[in-house]
Amino acid sequence: MFFAASALRRGQMMTCLRWFVVALVCALAPSVAVAQTTAPQTPPPDQPDQTDPDVRVDALQPDFNLAALPTTLRMPVHKLAFRVTHRFTRPLGEGDFGDLANDFFAFDSAAQIGLELRYGLARGTQIGVHRTSDRDTQIFGQHSLLTERDGAPVGMDIMATLEGENNLSRHFQSTLGVLVSRKVAGRLALYGEPLFVINSNPFEDVGADNNTLMVGLGARLRLRPSLYVVGEMTPRLAWFDPGKTQMSFGVEGRAGGHLFQVNFSNGFGTTLGQISRGAFNYDNWYIGFNIARKFF
Repeated sequence: MFFAASALRRGQMMTCLRWFVVALVCALAPSVAVAQTTAPQTPPPDQPDQTDPDVRVDALQPDFNLAALPTTLRMPVHKLAFRVTHRFTRPLGEGDFGDLANDFFAFDSAAQIGLELRYGLARGTQIGVHRTSDRDTQIFGQHSLLTERDGAPVGMDIMATLEGENNLSRHFQSTLGVLVSRKVAGRLALYGEPLFVINSNPFEDVGADNNTLMVGLGARLRLRPSLYVVGEMTPRLAWFDPGKTQMSFGVEGRAGGHLFQVNFSNGFGTTLGQISRGAFNYDNWYIGFNIARKFF
């Protein structure tokens, strides 16, 4: 009897202990859940840090350029962006429609291609390099002074470039500029960009003007959440101004970090030095495209 009573007491104690553990877990579970929900969330390594406003998509400035002109879009710190520019060299108006179709609407022609890599050096500061297939190379730096996001009436950047032909080995040029942007009605972004190009004249004629003052004028209109039309022109205001004003227009679509643009222009310039030397004329237009990719 004694052993039976002892076994019975041990069984009752074990049962009480089990119920005590269950009650303790139930009591602690809500506090653990609250602690988990209130703990700061760290984004996974492969996800962008959305606390940096420069990482977020700017609906009216989806890219760092229009067709060739720069915009005031800020680059996040230590992030990268890549761009390809492509201009087919066959004029769309050359010959008749049969000739154009025979050349697959100029896609069979040669092209001038540019490759660009851009990097966020510091908050509001970006640097990059743009090289075209004719070996023109442009190194650039850009710094943000004002942003509409912070309540300023306009966005404003300053920009400086160093450019040279034959892989930066001859005819060095430099551009100093101010980029001003203004967003209108949640649909339109407007740009005015006074640019001063030093040593823009590649011919080195004695007594000829050697610098160019020009102004970039551009706009990007948002038609749908990810569909835009763009237009730009860069008239030269003073000094060296051969050829005609380069003009471009196009349509583009955004998908995540990618932007694809089909454009038409009367010149091939994609660096500021090339733009300062103007386009060919106003009769011949060329098809091209830009592909941009943000790595953030």
